[in-house]
Amino acid sequence: MYRISDFGLFRGTYSSSSSFSSSWSSERSVADYKRWVSWNVQNYRKKTTLKAELKSPAGYYQNEAVDSLDERLKKAEMNKMRIAVSQDGSGDFTTISQALNAIPPRNTRRVIINIKPGVYREKINIPRSMPFVTLFGDADDPPTITGNDTASGTGKNGKPLRTFQSATVAVEANYFVALNIKFENTAPHVVGFRKGQAVAVRISGSKAAFYNCSFYGTQDTLYDHKGLHYFYNCFIQGSVDFIFGYGRSFYEKCYLHSTAKKVAFLTAQKRTTSSLESGFSFKDSVVTGSGQLYLGRAWGDYSRVVFSYTFMDKIVLPQGWSDWGDQKRDSQVYYGEYKCSGPGANLKGRVAWARILSDEEAQPFIGTYYVDGDTWLISPN
Repeated sequence: MYRISDFGLFRGTYSSSSSFSSSWSSERSVADYKRWVSWNVQNYRKKTTLKAELKSPAGYYQNEAVDSLDERLKKAEMNKMRIAVSQDGSGDFTTISQALNAIPPRNTRRVIINIKPGVYREKINIPRSMPFVTLFGDADDPPTITGNDTASGTGKNGKPLRTFQSATVAVEANYFVALNIKFENTAPHVVGFRKGQAVAVRISGSKAAFYNCSFYGTQDTLYDHKGLHYFYNCFIQGSVDFIFGYGRSFYEKCYLHSTAKKVAFLTAQKRTTSSLESGFSFKDSVVTGSGQLYLGRAWGDYSRVVFSYTFMDKIVLPQGWSDWGDQKRDSQVYYGEYKCSGPGANLKGRVAWARILSDEEAQPFIGTYYVDGDTWLISPN
């Protein structure tokens, strides 16, 4: 699996890199970034023992519960390989695209691509035929993969890209992992301008995990399209629908930062039928930033989002949730909150159809079992 020293969870991730800090544009608040780092430090100090810290996200150690992994993943992990990308020519490749192109079709082994620090101006696509890819960055100086395409931009075929193809990084494959990577789409959001969607990452494969990653964008930053996904200790920034899609995803210890100037939506979850096993669950996270924020809007008739043990700053509107102007959705959506804190978590002004979950009701949403993690989440060492 991965070495815990490489993973960087307990080494003050992002905090000491001057090159990373200097890459922030004037439009981004250094103060907010420092607050995020401080929050992480405080969070780690709450751990009582090193043994508890080294516990894997799936709740077991490397040598335990291996038999529960699905067979394809188990085989891939037993035959893993590493290749390196460095812009200075010291690695096997100078671009991420070159490294991906070297992976054979229908790959069956874990390929760990070590990406050296730098800004990689590439549009990345990992097709369905390329499972078991890991993008591995330096925890002290994470590499940046950047682009600026929008839905209204023109593709190679001369037609508009639309939201789906605007992503800087698109992952179609299953069993994808990213560690210590900064993903961004720098296209600005212009209030009132249509087709300004600008995705940083679209994740369409299943059984994908992101650790210590950051996602920067404005409108539609993270397209959590479909599949089972896990996000741990990630920073996600945007202003309009900055987490959206059909995914069934568990966000743990994530920092959700709004850059909205007026009123915006944190999530737009598109569960379209009551039988569809999708929805976003956020646990032990932080919601902060600027503007006024709804926790979610009902993009789908049966939209499902749950926040538990999450700190909500004053930017969260008292109503909390929006049915997007369609009152028939009020009785169909599942918007839940459980033991959240902060000025934005005051439940007195919530819409009548928001759910204040009991211990029993919250239970299905507060562990990695929500995304069947025992079969595919692996120990990060």
